[in-house]
Amino acid sequence: MSLNILIVDDSQIVRRVIRKTLDIAEIPYTELYEAANGKEALDLLNENWVDLVFTDINMPIMGGIEMVKKLSVDDVLKDIPIIVVSTEGSTSRIDQLKKDGVSAYLRKPVTPEQLRDIVNDLIGGGEDE
Repeated sequence: MSLNILIVDDSQIVRRVIRKTLDIAEIPYTELYEAANGKEALDLLNENWVDLVFTDINMPIMGGIEMVKKLSVDDVLKDIPIIVVSTEGSTSRIDQLKKDGVSAYLRKPVTPEQLRDIVNDLIGGGEDE
């Protein structure tokens, strides 16, 4: 199992931290794409196949919530698992995100173990997959 992963965050440092955390967690990936906002992410998704999306909520141009809503109504993209990685963490916000199509929520800072467990839950981490 090797994944194509998209990291969407307006902070290059956060994108780099998530990339490093994926490496430490030994999540196998073929391609790792990055976008600075939801609009860039949608453009990238229209050109490339992605198995998993990590996104922040608050970003300029198009935030994570608007991006998730657009993905949820796209027949091709709606089944891609989306993991929100954010400092924002109210229960009502997380519940609403899940209703909007988010698969999982991780609160920053994220540990490699948390990341690995979530990815394995969503994608399956078994050796025979």
